[in-house]
Amino acid sequence: MIEVGGRNLRQIGSVIFDARHYRALFNSFRMYEDPLSGLNRYLTGRGTYPCSFKIRTPLGVIAPTLYSHHDMLTVNEVFCRMDYKCGEPKVVVDFGSNIGISALYFLTRHPDVYCYLFEPLPQNVERLKTNLALFERRYTLDPIAVGLKDGEVTFGFEPSGRYGGIGLETGASMQVPCRAAKDILADVLDKHERIDVLKVDIEALEKEIVEQIPADMKKRINTILVESSYDNNPYNNIYRFRQYGSIVRFERAPGGNSQSFTN
Repeated sequence: MIEVGGRNLRQIGSVIFDARHYRALFNSFRMYEDPLSGLNRYLTGRGTYPCSFKIRTPLGVIAPTLYSHHDMLTVNEVFCRMDYKCGEPKVVVDFGSNIGISALYFLTRHPDVYCYLFEPLPQNVERLKTNLALFERRYTLDPIAVGLKDGEVTFGFEPSGRYGGIGLETGASMQVPCRAAKDILADVLDKHERIDVLKVDIEALEKEIVEQIPADMKKRINTILVESSYDNNPYNNIYRFRQYGSIVRFERAPGGNSQSFTN
């Protein structure tokens, strides 16, 4: 099948009917210092890597190093498509931090944001540290996988580093330490009254991890952003619910009781 920029014609055709991509196109002219270069890289897959790519943020221009077209896709999803739109959080927990693109988004929303980051792949860890060099006092990085229990796990990965997860068959794998998500969250909540944003994008076990979080703990997490799909809201006594493409948003409503919402 014919492909353009790593997408087949069916995928390209589906974009026409998806409002998220019009938002991303509009925002690319606002967020990118060189929007034409950014659109060319995103749409065609062309361009040399590594490259330093400039992005406008509320705290000024940042220039993360991108290592492949896959990283350009992530920049578009996070900064232009607004997959993790979250206002001005103060405490963020990021399960699956990759090379730091999502962390850069959170850290540049407000000068007082503090992030707890989790990424097990050594290649990604080093790239993340480079990309977050200006923010090293405002994040804690734990180079581990996040799962349902503590121990050693087999972590599958592929060359770009964008796609990898516990137990995935990707052509390569390694043993990495793992901690239970609920224990990590308990540690963070011991330090803070609440967590403003929990992002879960680990390519496996996302639903299981959210399910494992105790209800009393969920009530201290304002927003959960999950890379997954839900047909309905399993936590409607705690959260409002919205499916935004491949991201589901669970957001606390005043007073606790919530209903599904759209916009």
